[in-house]
Amino acid sequence: MNDRIKAHLALLGANLFYGAAFTVAKEVMPRLIEPLGFILIRVSVVTVLFWLSFAGGKKFRTTIDRKDWKILVLGGLFGVALNQMLFFAGLNLTFPIHASLIMMSTPLLITVIALFVLRERIPMLKAAGLLLGISGAVLLMSAGKEVTLTGDSATGDLLVFLNAASYAAYLVLIKPMMLRYRPIIVIRWVFLFGFLFVLPFGLPQFLRIDWSLFELKDYAIVAFIVLFVTFFTYLWNIFALKHLSPATAGAYIYLQPIFAAIISMIVTGEALTWVKALASLLIFGGVFLVNFRIVKDNGRWKIAS
Repeated sequence: MNDRIKAHLALLGANLFYGAAFTVAKEVMPRLIEPLGFILIRVSVVTVLFWLSFAGGKKFRTTIDRKDWKILVLGGLFGVALNQMLFFAGLNLTFPIHASLIMMSTPLLITVIALFVLRERIPMLKAAGLLLGISGAVLLMSAGKEVTLTGDSATGDLLVFLNAASYAAYLVLIKPMMLRYRPIIVIRWVFLFGFLFVLPFGLPQFLRIDWSLFELKDYAIVAFIVLFVTFFTYLWNIFALKHLSPATAGAYIYLQPIFAAIISMIVTGEALTWVKALASLLIFGGVFLVNFRIVKDNGRWKIAS
């Protein structure tokens, strides 16, 4: 299995866990843990895990060049601190449907930022895939519901949009680092700086947690969010960025609504409708156009990445 296929599988797994988080996290937040306190738990534990992880290898250096420290600090700010804090702050002020729709702007923001920062070209099929994926995500998230971006939720909508822009900037900024350092080297510094940014905001809420109210199931949920939704997702995303473009990594966000819907159907018994099935096809079609192309090789058609 080549590295590009592994990168696609890593993105698939990461977004599967992200999709699960929408259902799982609600079991403990904000009932037992306030949003910023939960973020501090996630970031602090995962920072320790990344720093305990093996970081050897002859091909890549472990010492950071002076010019790269600024990128790592910005990565911690945009990719960890602002990304997580803005989303939870916005979600508290707006409707989940609004937040889900606005998050779908991430791939487009990545494409625009990469166009100027990395000078990436946007082929016609990739642009069509982005639009197709957004169409499917909008259909899935808004089916049977009124969608509006005005009114009292405007502040929350803005915060969620800034979160999407923050994550897009992170993916684009951190991509060049993958050519010089091992992913684990990059992510450990990104999380350390992110932890320093999150600490003053999350500490007051963390200190208010009453751990005596937790049951075994609640601890299991926290462990799942920390290990799978944070540790593995960030590690897999940054591994994928070593082999794929930021736009490709961002396109996989379209799969999150599908995974979230499937998990919701399993856990809550939500029914599968034709609208959800059609939206799923549009999303998968968009991801395919962004990531793959059909070429003719020695008279035979085949799929190439």
